[in-house]
Amino acid sequence: MALNSMLINHPLRIPLAAEVHSRPSLRLQSPEMLTHIAVFARSDAKIAGDNAETQLSILADFCQYFGVACPGVEAKYFFHDFGHFRLKWECHTEFATYSFLENGAEELQGVSKSVFSVDGFEKNPLRHVPQQWLSALDGKVMVAAHIALLPAQLYGRGDAAAMRSVFDGALLVGSEVISRGEVWTDFLIKADGFSRFIVKDFGFLEQQPGRIVQRILEIETYRMMALLGLPQAQAAVPVLNSIENELVKLTSDMVVRGGVDGLGELSDTDAEQDVLRQIIGLAARLEKLALENSYRFSASKAYFSLVNARIEELREVRIEGIPTIAEFMDRRLAPAMQTCESVVHRQEALAARIAHTNDLLRTRVGIVQEQQNRRILQSLNLRAAQQLRLQQAVEGLSVAAISYYLAGLVLYLGKGLKAIGVALNPELVTGLLIPVIAVAVWLNLRRMHKKLN
Repeated sequence: MALNSMLINHPLRIPLAAEVHSRPSLRLQSPEMLTHIAVFARSDAKIAGDNAETQLSILADFCQYFGVACPGVEAKYFFHDFGHFRLKWECHTEFATYSFLENGAEELQGVSKSVFSVDGFEKNPLRHVPQQWLSALDGKVMVAAHIALLPAQLYGRGDAAAMRSVFDGALLVGSEVISRGEVWTDFLIKADGFSRFIVKDFGFLEQQPGRIVQRILEIETYRMMALLGLPQAQAAVPVLNSIENELVKLTSDMVVRGGVDGLGELSDTDAEQDVLRQIIGLAARLEKLALENSYRFSASKAYFSLVNARIEELREVRIEGIPTIAEFMDRRLAPAMQTCESVVHRQEALAARIAHTNDLLRTRVGIVQEQQNRRILQSLNLRAAQQLRLQQAVEGLSVAAISYYLAGLVLYLGKGLKAIGVALNPELVTGLLIPVIAVAVWLNLRRMHKKLN
């Protein structure tokens, strides 16, 4: 039973299965000339930029010159034979690559070593590409390289002297790869704006030439893309120095006026709040810097890991007296990546110190507030004691006043009784009852206080 029905398959099954076949390696057979261009057309200011749309527009302009249909908007890979040359186009997250291929059998027929060393790279497939289209790439070309895939009979194994006639740089890099070929370069951009690579074919099997050339192109492309993080790392260092110096100054001010040694009172909250605002400002500046650099540093780290992976796939064997590609990258590329990594670690460490200082300052502000609250409570206690004494004084007057009025009532009562014929002395009776009245009033007030409390 066939599973061809789209109702049975998961919507992503077919696209995911096709992903591993979306970028096949080049099919090459020596001799072959190849020109590789990587176009970087996105802006770091727009993390989710429109790179794919821009790259498709550039490819559409190229296809229009030759009357060839451009791939659809979802395309990430394009290959076409234009007659005089073939084109392989790949669109990546941040860039797109154009690999122009031309079989060099006719150009290299009867070519001697000396002739190729002088003008061999000038016979590249880029001569068939419209110059108007190349001019439109102004400011977008990140990588430009020529690669010559040469047959075994043109050069011998480990012929470093012949290679120096092709590469005029002081440093020559080369190695034997997968035991069936050699790779030579100097990683320098020549006067024509292109770097150069020579791949010697000493018996590659089937797709090995294409895979080796593809890995070399990826090493060169990912190397340059990884180095994009270095300028941002270098620009971040002065900013980090400034933030760090300001943090040291603020911390020193905290120590000077904070009474940290315990010999005096802490300063008021206004001063502490001002320092706190400054620390928050430093944290905001550092966070802004980290956000601006995070994508590029992460991308550089990913590209660097891809460079190392592609170098391992070459399975290099040293040619006596010549540094390998792995050694060159370890000396030249790795320090730049370590600089980016050190800036990342420094940002994280500085953010942690700012957060720690912020916590300390908030603790200090809390202590100041506790001291102020203690003073307020002490003042409230003092006022409460004064009010209690005043209340006690008022209570004494209240006992006297109430007793006075009650005694007056008793006096009037006695006079009334005397008027109706009762034999008593109202003044004497009132005088004797005054202590009893006062005690009773005082006891009643005490009982009322107890109930209220």
